[in-house]
Amino acid sequence: MMATEIVLPAVGEPETLEVRQRELPEPIKGEVMIRVEATGVSFAEQSMRRGRYPGQPAFPFVPGYDLVGVVTVLGPTVTSVTVGQRVAAVTKIGGWADYAILPAADLVPVPDGLDAAAAETAVVNGVTAWQMLHGLARVRSGRTILVHGASGGVGVLLVQLARVAGVRVIGTASSSKQNVVRALGAEPLDYRSGDIVAQVRALAPDGVDAVFDHVGGPGLNDSWRMLTPDGTLVCYGVASELDTQSSLWGTMLKTLARVYLWNVLPNGRHAYFYNLWGGKMLRPRTFRHKLRTALTQVFALLAQGRIQAQIARRLPLERAAEALRLAKSGTVSGKVVLVPGLA
Repeated sequence: MMATEIVLPAVGEPETLEVRQRELPEPIKGEVMIRVEATGVSFAEQSMRRGRYPGQPAFPFVPGYDLVGVVTVLGPTVTSVTVGQRVAAVTKIGGWADYAILPAADLVPVPDGLDAAAAETAVVNGVTAWQMLHGLARVRSGRTILVHGASGGVGVLLVQLARVAGVRVIGTASSSKQNVVRALGAEPLDYRSGDIVAQVRALAPDGVDAVFDHVGGPGLNDSWRMLTPDGTLVCYGVASELDTQSSLWGTMLKTLARVYLWNVLPNGRHAYFYNLWGGKMLRPRTFRHKLRTALTQVFALLAQGRIQAQIARRLPLERAAEALRLAKSGTVSGKVVLVPGLA
């Protein structure tokens, strides 16, 4: 089987991406071959092309953090999925291709009738949002949270999952995306128009019960200040450092140190740094179980129409460079999806 892949050859701009052909081997024991129907563009790929994503492989490699596709070939001993079944997977790399070989144990069934691109928007983003909201913050119905970047790929799911759970949501976004955030059921705030702490306090005088912050950097202190006395801060990125020359590992260590110090302070608040891959090496079965549980829950809500997929744009796989630029532009809401074979 000849596969078309998008290869990141070295640190560079999106235009350095290359379209290559590669012959795939037959899947071995425990593996399956998948015809990819949709794969996403996320913050991870923006970091990887700069060589600034923790744990990324050496260049060249095929990016692509997640995918949705149809099983075409089963390797020996595989019984958990069937040929023709639509499945999803969090891959970290390798998703930007029209065919892929993956361990069957990493696959999660996609509900019948759910569009592949719609499902794709909820794979890594859905797992992230579900685990942060329900696994870390555990915010109860009637409480209030703040979601930074509420119009982004993770943000739109955080908002919707929280609203399904009966949680009030305040969401930051640029002025051009206020209507998107409002339509999702959140109360929008423009993070560019003055003191964000004061704006949040005007809506929630006693503070918010949880803050979800993907920006990191100095603004993380403000997120901590906006919490109620028993609130929870969940940091899940350092987007503010993406275009800087600072050491990414240094930034990560400073963030982790800050989170640790906040947790040892004599107060009732908590802080977490969310890492989707945490625990995979030590407890792979537990990791897979938690990921599958989270994604199955999100897929069910999508299939039931209780949450909606936010597709920013569908583009052919070969236009991955354009997709990267579009996702980075800040002009779209939701997730940019690459669709192999799209005309």
